[in-house]
Amino acid sequence: MATLFLLMMLLYGSISSQPAGSSGLRRDYQLTGRPLYKLDLSWPRSPELFTGEVFGVAVDQYAAVVYVAQRGENVPKVLVFTTDGEFLMSWNTTTLEMPHGIFLADAASSNPTVWITDVGNGPYGHCVKQYSPSGKLLQVLGSPGKAGSRVNPLEFDQPAEIFVHSSGEMYIVDGDGGMNNRLIKLSKEQEVVWMHGEKGQGLAEFYIPHSVTVDNAQRVWVADRGNKRIQVFNAVTGDWLGTWGSCFSEDAPYSVRLTADRKYFVVVQLNTNQISLLDVPPVGMIGQCRVVSVIQLAEEVKPHLVDLDLKMGALYVAEIGAQQAQKFTPFSLGGAFL
Repeated sequence: MATLFLLMMLLYGSISSQPAGSSGLRRDYQLTGRPLYKLDLSWPRSPELFTGEVFGVAVDQYAAVVYVAQRGENVPKVLVFTTDGEFLMSWNTTTLEMPHGIFLADAASSNPTVWITDVGNGPYGHCVKQYSPSGKLLQVLGSPGKAGSRVNPLEFDQPAEIFVHSSGEMYIVDGDGGMNNRLIKLSKEQEVVWMHGEKGQGLAEFYIPHSVTVDNAQRVWVADRGNKRIQVFNAVTGDWLGTWGSCFSEDAPYSVRLTADRKYFVVVQLNTNQISLLDVPPVGMIGQCRVVSVIQLAEEVKPHLVDLDLKMGALYVAEIGAQQAQKFTPFSLGGAFL
């Protein structure tokens, strides 16, 4: 196994530069540490469809579909591909101004929905919106066009991202540069369960909370971008559990997600163009963060948010700078992930 690992490092741990194709995609990258993912050069098959700032991705592992969200003037807001890279459809809507985060909820049901946060300052901004898979607006959380003032929990000010648990409970990080700097948990009935809502550098305080996810041990992980750290909370009580900061001295965490095997966190750092994989700590322990693998992307790619196919293990990365989404697949031996 040690010889095999050494061979993998020789093949993939050094510079793995992929020349940009005629599509203009930025394909250069390096792997350091344990080789866990490799770039899928065949995805998508129609990269010329990326015409705006690609800010987010959301995967429906049951339907084998990937939603790629982009923003800009006169561009489709959502492009839909299969996990094999075939283009299925796109949709646009006038109800989005400056979309920021995207999440697919109820993927296991017959009625999955797409949630998109909007940080715009116009008449449709400062909201979290739910759409059908074909782009029909279903409901709006927040007051359209009205920035929150930290008084009403359901009035947002540039909400960055939403995570909808399989239970129906929602976690919203509110404050991509606005007045609010909050983490809010809502019940399935969309009532406030608990909230942390102070701007600052102390425990359970935030400065630009940018991404949120929940693990199997009922721990909530928040990318506290402005403070260059990840904070952890008890999903049931909202109690603060710990902080990771030592891994983010060079650049802040922008996105946090779990791999399909629940062994690693995938954390994106936009300014250093890195995707890092960090060990998930055991239940009952937070400790210090430990980076086990890094995907170093090309300059100015600027990865923003990620999502994973929890069935096949693939990692999808939305890259604002390169205006593209990329797919990375896990290395495997004999059907087992490394």
